Amino acid sequence: MDKAFFYAAEALAAQEVPVGRNTVNETKNATRHAELNCIDQVVDYCRTNNLDQEGVFRELSVYVTVEPCIMCSAALYDLKVKQIVYGCQNDRFGGSTVFDVAAVLRPVTIVKGGHRAEEAMGLLKEFYKGTNPSAPPSKLRHGKVFSNSKTDCTPKTSLKNWN
Repeated sequence: MDKAFFYAAEALAAQEVPVGRNTVNETKNATRHAELNCIDQVVDYCRTNNLDQEGVFRELSVYVTVEPCIMCSAALYDLKVKQIVYGCQNDRFGGSTVFDVAAVLRPVTIVKGGHRAEEAMGLLKEFYKGTNPSAPPSKLRHGKVFSNSKTDCTPKTSLKNWN
């Protein structure tokens, strides 16, 4: 887990979301999460060393500071990694917190969460204090107010002024 936090700190310094070796902003590719980068590294390692990928993945433990998202959880489960150990929950995209991927895929993977969770959450809070340099511009229209009611979705300004 120490290495996961080391890489997360590096990611934070590089203005990436501090989750392991995350390279989403650097590559401008939304799929370059730490877990998928890890998978690519294992595949390359197996090719270079003429190793059976399936066997290597089945013995692999993945350590990441934040709960893997739905996409990454599904990928790791599909590869039958031995275990996933993570820090804090991912309340926005988590592969068990938001959508229980394991209930659908029935993996052999052991998942353990909550390791150094406060520290992991602290890194995320630090990142989100600043602005994400690769985030798209806001789509909010300034000066337009909408009702927060679930039943009233009409703009609170005249439609003729809607530009």
